[in-house]
Amino acid sequence: MTDEFDDMYETFKAILDAFPPSEAVKRLELMGVREDVIQRIRDRHEQQTIRIKELEEPHAVVLGNRDTWYTGPQPKDKCWPAIEELLLKDGWSRDIAIRNLDDSSTRVVSLLNHPKEKKFSTRGLVVGYVQSGKTTNFTSVMAKAADRGYKLFIVLAGIHNGLRRQTQARLVQQLVEPNPSLWSQLTDLDKDFTPTANPASYFGNSNKTRVLCVVKKNATVLRKLAVWLDKAADYLKDCPALIIDDEADQATVATKSINPLILSMMKSLPRSAYVGYTASPFANLLIDPSAEDLYPRDFVVNLPKPQGHFGTEVLFGRYALDGEDPGQVDDGYDMIRSVPDDDIPCVRPQTKDDVEGFEPIITDTLRRAVEYFWLVTAARRVRRTGNPHNTMLIHTSVNTAVHNSFERPLQRLLNRTAETLTDTAFISRLRDLWDEETALVPAEDFGETKVSFDDLVSELPGVLSSCRIIMDNSGSEARLDYENGPVVAIAVGGNTLSRGLTLEGLSVSYFVRAVSAYDTLLQMGRWFGFRNGYADLPRIWMTDELAEWFRHLATVETEMRRDIDIYITESETPLTFAVRLRTHPALRVTAAAKMRDAVTAASSYGGQRVQTHYFHTNADWLSGNTAAARNLVAAALSNAVRVEDRSAEDRFVIRDVPYDVVTDFLASYKFHEKSPENDADLISGYIRKRVAVGSLRRWNIAIVGSSAGQPFDFAPGVSVGRNLRSRVATTTPTPDFADIKTLMSRRDAAVDLAGDTAKLTEDGIINERRVQLPDTGLLVLYPIDKTSEPDPGKKLRAPLNAEEDVIGVGLVFPKPQRGDSTVEKYISADLSGVRLEDEDLSLLEGEDA
Repeated sequence: MTDEFDDMYETFKAILDAFPPSEAVKRLELMGVREDVIQRIRDRHEQQTIRIKELEEPHAVVLGNRDTWYTGPQPKDKCWPAIEELLLKDGWSRDIAIRNLDDSSTRVVSLLNHPKEKKFSTRGLVVGYVQSGKTTNFTSVMAKAADRGYKLFIVLAGIHNGLRRQTQARLVQQLVEPNPSLWSQLTDLDKDFTPTANPASYFGNSNKTRVLCVVKKNATVLRKLAVWLDKAADYLKDCPALIIDDEADQATVATKSINPLILSMMKSLPRSAYVGYTASPFANLLIDPSAEDLYPRDFVVNLPKPQGHFGTEVLFGRYALDGEDPGQVDDGYDMIRSVPDDDIPCVRPQTKDDVEGFEPIITDTLRRAVEYFWLVTAARRVRRTGNPHNTMLIHTSVNTAVHNSFERPLQRLLNRTAETLTDTAFISRLRDLWDEETALVPAEDFGETKVSFDDLVSELPGVLSSCRIIMDNSGSEARLDYENGPVVAIAVGGNTLSRGLTLEGLSVSYFVRAVSAYDTLLQMGRWFGFRNGYADLPRIWMTDELAEWFRHLATVETEMRRDIDIYITESETPLTFAVRLRTHPALRVTAAAKMRDAVTAASSYGGQRVQTHYFHTNADWLSGNTAAARNLVAAALSNAVRVEDRSAEDRFVIRDVPYDVVTDFLASYKFHEKSPENDADLISGYIRKRVAVGSLRRWNIAIVGSSAGQPFDFAPGVSVGRNLRSRVATTTPTPDFADIKTLMSRRDAAVDLAGDTAKLTEDGIINERRVQLPDTGLLVLYPIDKTSEPDPGKKLRAPLNAEEDVIGVGLVFPKPQRGDSTVEKYISADLSGVRLEDEDLSLLEGEDA
């Protein structure tokens, strides 16, 4: 009986290739299959679809109860097994890496429509990480869709020829070459789309092959493709199509030509699914969901970070989110080196008038970066592991003339270095550089063995003789070509190197390009990715300001992904949730045109923590905040219902203080202007709105110190030890500025709760506050020692070195039991004093051969 059922289930799966699940069941009924057997078949199929829906990774926000017809690869498949085999040959582990890829690509395919549905137009978005294997993921999705009956595959591969060619090569290698009889190609390595005379030869019933088309997001090219598809409309009625938009935030959103052309192509395809892939989805999530556009209304998939991936947070650290303890948030690896602001005019013209005739100067930091690159390349030759290529990126400007101006001074440096290799003083300086860098980032921390200078020095002549200086930009003929043997290259470029394109073996970056938006900045980070065999060696030279921007961006990324995950647990859909994007005083979220449908987020502090981590270090500013804190304590003591002296723990809790004591404090305490989330007017406005509905009328004021610190007096009888909070270290500290990253611990957020709170999670604290103090706010004061020497083991920290002691502030708001209040404020970046270079999108409109 079981064998009979199994045979019938295999029949059902075969019918699924031709019909959606509901139609397949009807076919079984027409075949006379008993009702109880059909029900068992439906139950088993449902169990398999539930497994796909409930995969631990990736997380997905989905519109409605989409019919999950795809339950994974089948024995007769050809395209996906070919990819599996190639990846195994490349050293991927079957149990971890390939299984994770299989699961994540299966989840995406399960959210597409069944190819035999009569009509569909799906919109989805897949969010990955920069240089994290998104291409491999969408190639796997295409393979599985091809195995199940999708016929036309259009890949929109960025705006540059380099990325289009690289994508075409990857897809040919992984899809076409293993199964050449299954595929026809409308494009090739050297040729973007050119119309063919006979669409029937590709889409007629007699042609069973899948059709691959890899095109740039260029108006001329897409117009040709849109017109050709429109003419082929009679053949496309029964042609299920999958459009993959790589770098979906670039050029797709809010452009006058590209966006309408993509929508026009979809109108010619009655059965089509559009899936955008990006690591910076900010623009895509700001499209108007109600418009006939490409907002991901059907699904958003959040790909997990692959094991061993170097991302923003890993390199730059980030700030704590609500509910995180300082110990949970890493400072990042010690791989960032500071470029002094005084160096900038030497490597980038300061005005447009300075571009003509600009001659860069090889500064000490740029020379040091280049010499370290040669040392890394020599060390990797000693190790003989990992990627065979070695690349350095220099990115100071978007201007091609500026790129070209680097060729002569870099070539002179290369020639002079080759001639100086016999000079003992020069070799001694290189030894010092190598020993210093390898001491800062021990190889053992990454499972590697340090290469001694004596072992690598013999490789240096060969490294220098094989090193090429390449200007890779839209105006140059030279390109980074990794297809013809190992490469050693110093690449100077701009936009052609800043999107999607993989810089193989990238170990050193010199980056001082100023940009104005999150997405542009994030995509510039070509140093993100995998560094197998040399994970201890990458270094990035950049300004301290840029490093802070990337640290902020790491926080935005983490918070955005956490938001998506929260919406999943709360059963939201892409049409009922809006991801919040934290603002920055000097950066836009994305280009202004892409934000035209965005609304100012209504801020609600319910259940949130607010804490200070930026401070001025001058005496006047700090003294004003000390006076405000002492006035707060005095007013709180005068109005409190009860004062708890916990001086044995270096803590005080002043209970049931009127709210106006808090708002008066917020009117006099100064938050640093770089902290838009710490807006005193916004917080006070929220408190007053809550007071009007009967909440937040009473507050607890806590003072938290450290027994290891010298006493700090807030009022007679109210004294605690000063806390130690070192600042993030930079090579050239910004005058009058300190960033301590994190102030509050989870324990502090429960300081006014009764009972044993030591083991409470963040959710546990929120729930306990709802029980014990449902309408009471908490304000915590932290006296911070002005010197605050870091622990010896904290290499990325430096003494605070403020002129006076610092007062840190944390606020904890109860989570409302019913509806919350909201407050709004438009926050616009003041870019008037910053010289910024945005992406050059002129290529979108240009004629393309």
